Amino acid sequence: MSPARLSVAGVEPVGPYALVRLRRGAVDPGVPGQFFMLRTRATLLPRPMSLCLAPPGELAFLVDPIGPGTRALAELERGEEVDVLGPLGNGFRLDVARPLLVGGGIGVAPFPYLSEQLGGPPAILGFRSSLHAEAAALVPNAEVVLEPTYVTERLEPGHDVLACGPEPMLEAVRHLVPDAQLAWEAPMACGYGACYGCVVEIDGRLARLCLEGPVLGGHVRGQTPAVPEKAVA
Repeated sequence: MSPARLSVAGVEPVGPYALVRLRRGAVDPGVPGQFFMLRTRATLLPRPMSLCLAPPGELAFLVDPIGPGTRALAELERGEEVDVLGPLGNGFRLDVARPLLVGGGIGVAPFPYLSEQLGGPPAILGFRSSLHAEAAALVPNAEVVLEPTYVTERLEPGHDVLACGPEPMLEAVRHLVPDAQLAWEAPMACGYGACYGCVVEIDGRLARLCLEGPVLGGHVRGQTPAVPEKAVA
């Protein structure tokens, strides 16, 4: 698979985040929870990004500009070009009876597209501040909680949980809902298993998250390293 070069349709602020909209061309949006490798001309290595929205003719990515790579994406201007490789990895299973989306911070990035595919199920989204919580407007039927309240405090039994967020949140969700689908995070340099940059330990063995994940069943024990720039979410 070779990267496609897509032009920027626009960049919109969403609280402290940036919604980067690209003209899709012939690129398949894939399954919610899969990811794309995005590289601007200002960066040497691409950054892994979950697809946030897939309106007709576009691919949109929610970016948290916390490092040079993500800042370069957030500062793109209309008409500039981005190299896009994907969709990659394994996304969420959509054959669930009572879906509940559970997310934290930039982990909400794949939920707008996922919510659309699932018909707008309920969601519980946690943020550090009301400014960050502006991203919840992208997700229908969302209940918002702010720190120090945790999303796990609002979980009720009887749902098929699909979660994405920081590792401590995912570990807490997995403890409460062992069969939850969890979208883990890891640094990635290639996105297709060649660089071994996203190797994580799963049940005592090493696995490349870009190939076996990023979405794993909650019954699979996984530990992921800290994410320096993004959100595969």
